[in-house]
Amino acid sequence: MKRREFLVVGGTLAASIALPARAAYPEKPVRMIIAFAPGGESDIGARLQQGVFRKKFGQEMVIESKPGAGGALAWSQLNTFPGDGYTVMGTNLPHIALQPLEGNVQYKTDDITNVHMYQYTPDAIIVRNESPFKTYQDLVKAAKEGQDKVTFAGSGTNSANHLAHTRLNRLMGTRTMYVPFKGTGDLVASVLGGHVSAAMSYNTLALSQKSKMRMLAVASERRLPGFPDVPTFRELGGDWVDGAYRGVGVPKSTPEDLRRKISDIFSEINKDPEFRQKMADGGFELIDITYDKMAAFMAERTKAYLEGAKLMGLAK
Repeated sequence: MKRREFLVVGGTLAASIALPARAAYPEKPVRMIIAFAPGGESDIGARLQQGVFRKKFGQEMVIESKPGAGGALAWSQLNTFPGDGYTVMGTNLPHIALQPLEGNVQYKTDDITNVHMYQYTPDAIIVRNESPFKTYQDLVKAAKEGQDKVTFAGSGTNSANHLAHTRLNRLMGTRTMYVPFKGTGDLVASVLGGHVSAAMSYNTLALSQKSKMRMLAVASERRLPGFPDVPTFRELGGDWVDGAYRGVGVPKSTPEDLRRKISDIFSEINKDPEFRQKMADGGFELIDITYDKMAAFMAERTKAYLEGAKLMGLAK
């Protein structure tokens, strides 16, 4: 072997010896930051994942809520954490695609390194049982007669709920008011107290509050098994099948192999039969967008959100 070849091979070998093999992950508790207040869909899903994580991987998943600016407060801080896998963050679509378009948040969509998308909930109009709106048609009629008096609570600005409210105004041919809250859990009291006319939320809220609220319409492909009498927006004349996607992101400094490992962990959680049943009982639809599929998924969803962004005045 020539001296130069020997030096190259020897140097490579020395470098490989110098770099320690990654320890088994996880070896200690993992901090999961949720960008919304406790009690909402992101928080509920994470707390159900928590028990499966402990059972399958022998460590705690510590849930921490960091609400603010419709999730933007937390997402703007994601890349300040070490990329060691022990601080991860819940991410939401369309929020992380829409918020940067406004220009008032401290992050860009590309700053968020999503490694897995694991659940979805369709948009839905929800009112309290005492509401005078018994049907979607009742709501439309009231909105057209006095649109300034019809208000919708929602989770965050430039969020799934905000986008859904904009679509609803277009479908109804009127303009109602959107009232943002820090999270789904925070808006329940306002809806039940009659402080807002309705909530632009998800089927999950209607399910968890079934004894106190009712759903008027849902943006699903077909009627939901738990709400067979509730029409879809397609039945009501709108080409609207959408909702909120939820997943997990990591700091950009996280190595590729660890990104894949974290993605695999959440895939494994999604396969747990008991977890799947609990999520189904709560109205959540499980999806499995892994890290290797994420770039294509994000490109497709971001393109789809552009039309909604135009309606919201966020894009031309």
